[in-house]
Amino acid sequence: LLKTYQIGKPVIVIGNLSVGGTGKTPLVIWLANGLARKGFRPAVISRGYGGRAKKFPLLVNAETHAAISGDEPAMIARRLGCPVVIDPDRVAAANWLVERDLCDVIISDDGLQHLALGRDLEIAVITSDRVAGNGLCLPAGPLRENQARLKSIDVVISREKKSTLTEHTMDLLPGECSRLENPAMRLPLSAFWKGPVHAIAGIGNPEGFFSSLRTAGLEIIPHPFPDHYDYTQADISFSDGLPVIMTEKDAIKCREFATRNHWAVIISVDVDQGILMTVLEKIKEFDSNG
Repeated sequence: LLKTYQIGKPVIVIGNLSVGGTGKTPLVIWLANGLARKGFRPAVISRGYGGRAKKFPLLVNAETHAAISGDEPAMIARRLGCPVVIDPDRVAAANWLVERDLCDVIISDDGLQHLALGRDLEIAVITSDRVAGNGLCLPAGPLRENQARLKSIDVVISREKKSTLTEHTMDLLPGECSRLENPAMRLPLSAFWKGPVHAIAGIGNPEGFFSSLRTAGLEIIPHPFPDHYDYTQADISFSDGLPVIMTEKDAIKCREFATRNHWAVIISVDVDQGILMTVLEKIKEFDSNG
């Protein structure tokens, strides 16, 4: 049997059952910000998928290159003021944080299937009530675990507004656009209503990003790329002079060769605030048992 390690701090796991994008990363950012506002010191741990780091644990900060840490940890570190640590061994990452007293609660990003690390609350994000793809597990299908696993997860959040599986729903809302060349320069999405824009997405579900831009009133020329794509300048350069809008995750890898024409959409999460209350109750329960 696989041994489970308790690390002496409450652990909140956020993940999903299928491969591809469901919106986990914006939820991690939302939860960490919510906990910080309540006076906690959250930290985020991640495997660092796609990164080329050789030494672990690695503390990721706003200057860490996404090629080293992986896309999601780099993005999370830029959005949050809390520690972000990557290590394929999540127990080692968590212990590293605890030994240095860098946090009082740990959020494990994309950690549902990493069972060696004990957890106090599991949160799963699903895109819809429908079984993903052919309903089979990897490598025959897109599922990491059988759909029945949802029954044992504490909080299931659906991206489908009228879910029959859960009362918790979540929407990703495109907000302001930040210029890659000067992130302090921001414009509302409405500033791009006057004509077509190039839209770039190298994420698990590019069409979800494109759809949100169309819903916000933009006329887009879509350019989907594979998840974790390593961009070159040619990939984001167009001769027509139109604005180029991309996800925050893509922007992290394009900043060094971006021009004044390149913008990142800052995504916010519209989610049931009761989820934060559930997390706070679990932390209180942990503290009273400790």
